Amino acid sequence: MEMPRDQLLSYLTSKIPHSGTDCVLVAVDGRDGAGKTVFADELAGKCRQTLSSDVIRISIDDFHNTREKRYCRGPKSPEGFYLDSYDYDQFRSHVLEPLGPNGSRKFRKRGHDLLTDRVIEDEPEAEAKPGSVVIVDGIFLHRPELEKAWNMSVFLDVSAEVCAQRMLVRDGSAPQLVPTDRYFGGQKMYLDTCEPESKADFVVDNSRPDVAILKKPILYEFEMVRTPGSGRSIRMADRDIVLHHTKT
Repeated sequence: MEMPRDQLLSYLTSKIPHSGTDCVLVAVDGRDGAGKTVFADELAGKCRQTLSSDVIRISIDDFHNTREKRYCRGPKSPEGFYLDSYDYDQFRSHVLEPLGPNGSRKFRKRGHDLLTDRVIEDEPEAEAKPGSVVIVDGIFLHRPELEKAWNMSVFLDVSAEVCAQRMLVRDGSAPQLVPTDRYFGGQKMYLDTCEPESKADFVVDNSRPDVAILKKPILYEFEMVRTPGSGRSIRMADRDIVLHHTKT
């Protein structure tokens, strides 16, 4: 279903579940260059406009492994990119456990500085308010180590070609300098082994900046000819179906 971007953000905001005093963890997943950070920022902005809950933004890019660990399999290794990029133990202890069910709500937003390659030991601890909405962006968020942590997840579906062009604009690299074997090979491993599109609650085609296409769940209406009856709405796990009954 194609809709204006702002309308889609409003729709997704309306679908964020409530969990009482526990925080609500929302993942924005997708290829590198899919627009995850911008989309997550926009979703957070819409949440702040319409929800009474506090909103917290976190990126898994602040939880990289050190350079030595990231490149231990070689600078062009797809396996190294997929398996060694992030410190998931640190991410779990800093973010997922304290902000998860029955957690302390005392969390740390960063564990590593990518520019200096420094593990951040002195990141100040913050305390989330009860019921806060925590929006996390990053690649590989439906890995087995993470997939069950989310109360809601969005996968941004953008082709490898579009992502590559965006990365060139973002990173300012010449095409011949982009190590596509490592980055796109590692992401293909993730897509093939984890199937994030099938696990995400929502799949959005984020190829265009002005219009977004909601690919999952499928929202549609159709006519059914049945015996006399009143209209009714059926809610299923992966789609909203509206049935319009007409008299025969």
